[in-house]
Amino acid sequence: MKTKKNKQKIVGILLVVLLLTGCTKTLKGEDNKVVTNPETGQSLTENILCKPTNEETIKIYEKNKVNLKKLPECSKFSITSGKYEGLWTSIFVKPLAWVILFISNYVKSAALALIITSLAIRLIAYPITKKTAMQSELLKKAQPELDRLEKKYKDKTDQESMFKKSQEMTMIYKKYNINPVSGCVYGLIQFPLFIAFLEAINRVPAVFEENFLTLQLGTTPWLGLTSKGNFLYLVLIILIGLTTFFSFNLNRTTATTENDPMKSMTNVMTVMIVVMGTFMPTALCIYWITTNVFTIIQNLIVKKERAGL
Repeated sequence: MKTKKNKQKIVGILLVVLLLTGCTKTLKGEDNKVVTNPETGQSLTENILCKPTNEETIKIYEKNKVNLKKLPECSKFSITSGKYEGLWTSIFVKPLAWVILFISNYVKSAALALIITSLAIRLIAYPITKKTAMQSELLKKAQPELDRLEKKYKDKTDQESMFKKSQEMTMIYKKYNINPVSGCVYGLIQFPLFIAFLEAINRVPAVFEENFLTLQLGTTPWLGLTSKGNFLYLVLIILIGLTTFFSFNLNRTTATTENDPMKSMTNVMTVMIVVMGTFMPTALCIYWITTNVFTIIQNLIVKKERAGL
């Protein structure tokens, strides 16, 4: 009961933060249609955080009456730049945008800055994510006992049996040092981080204007593949699918069986993320692949540590 209440509190706090937000506003013309960059096909953002450098992009913004003079140059952007837009932008989006731009000034590449920032965040969160991965491994170890417990109380639905089952499950969790809450913590952190990365990418011209290995960071893989004919975007989609699949499977808490519903769910989730990734900015796809690769390496390390115990 306490665990459930703790989860509800965490979700409640996140919802409050999300409600007190500024957010990305899509640029619309006088005809109320979304304005796109004719070169890249991307939808442009109205409330960008700093000035574009591409002349064509500047002309598009000026044509649609966006005042660029009040904006700082991306190389001089700071966390306090611009007006206050709510807790979400102040706590998540602006600091993240500043970190990406700060690193970009040194490595001379927004894409590399994005990768470095993603890795830095994962390293900072490593104690939490490692604990989450270890919980998955401990659950696998405890699974045979949990399965026997389910069979024992399969046809018993009375209150007394449910109480005994709950007690016995608690004892199994204590035996293997399993904390059900810790497995959810990073998942709750990861979602706002993902949205913050999306907003930072969409609101920072230095990111969405850049090309990396012939990939335009503001363009979606779908547009890059269909309008540009660049097959590296297809490689990007494949990498999203492969890294997501392996990341999910290494996080599985039960062994794979022929009719395992979790296996089907994992496959469905992988397909959904591949479809989403096809229509997300390329920069966000790079972030997703980077975090997946980190997760895969981390979980392999945890598996090796557990095998050595």
